[in-house]
Amino acid sequence: MSGEPLLGPQEAVRIREGIAAAVLGAPEGLAESLEHDADGYLRLVDASRVGAEEASRLLREAVQGARAAGHSWDTVGRVLGVSRQAAQQRFAGKPADATAAGPAAGGAGAAERRILSPVSAFTEMAALAEAGRDGWHLVGYGPLFHEVEASDRPWEHCRVPLASGGRHRRMEAEGWIPVGAGWFPWRYYKRPLGAAKAAPEQAR
Repeated sequence: MSGEPLLGPQEAVRIREGIAAAVLGAPEGLAESLEHDADGYLRLVDASRVGAEEASRLLREAVQGARAAGHSWDTVGRVLGVSRQAAQQRFAGKPADATAAGPAAGGAGAAERRILSPVSAFTEMAALAEAGRDGWHLVGYGPLFHEVEASDRPWEHCRVPLASGGRHRRMEAEGWIPVGAGWFPWRYYKRPLGAAKAAPEQAR
């Protein structure tokens, strides 16, 4: 089954060059060591392994993002150049690895949590805005769901593309709290609003 490339040739080249530059440039002195140090090639193998694992993770999350945006497995499979069944078997989310921001806390005294589902790429922020007004804040997320925790104050939420490094730093300086490591292509943030209610503050 032939794929349907949506990127132009130059766009694909820039992505490939960016990945190669990251693999060679992130480990200090790696590129230079390849001129004279045989062990440098082992570091290159390790750096390439990390890059491949990250690329695989981004692809899985990008596929889940496309599904959350309403695209069928048939459409996703055509873009990947595989059948609908192959795409679904490889990328369908599993409950065991669905939470991107960590497992839910338990035990006595733990704050109440609930799941917002189903949510899509186009409805999730409205769902978080409504939950935030009612005192719920984001603690976890995955394909088609968000996990929120109760607190004694309202919250606001936003999402920012993962590649926006400078913006992330500015937001954290403004009091925004990152939730987890991100769910490609987004990083999610939350921020409490207003004064706490009279009740004791819930753990965050």
